[in-house]
Amino acid sequence: MQLDHVGVAVADLDVALRRWAPLLGGPDAPPEDVPSQRVRVAFLSAGATHLELVAPLAPDSAVGKFLAARGEGVHHVAYRVPSVAEALTDLMRRNERVVDRVPRPGARGRRVGFAHPSAFGGVLVEFVEGP
Repeated sequence: MQLDHVGVAVADLDVALRRWAPLLGGPDAPPEDVPSQRVRVAFLSAGATHLELVAPLAPDSAVGKFLAARGEGVHHVAYRVPSVAEALTDLMRRNERVVDRVPRPGARGRRVGFAHPSAFGGVLVEFVEGP
């Protein structure tokens, strides 16, 4: 398993890109909407991994609620796995809570799935199938 990216919840993607671009450079690709999560995202390279800026498309989306409760900041840590389905199944076999029981479409055309923060000491963990 390898770190794929760190997700940072932001209120305004354009403002966040102007904040992070001087440190990491421009986004790897144009921002994209992820309808399954009701967010707009942009990825910036950070060495062998990425920073994902995540802005809500609606205030009642999971990221919108996160921002309302906690403000901007680290939202999740994502790990690249060979199979999101197997990673989620393994957690469920161990009686750990998951947000997703099956993979769903994510950014960059990849399948993703989330473990509940209770499974990892309060950290929201995303599993991402490699390219």
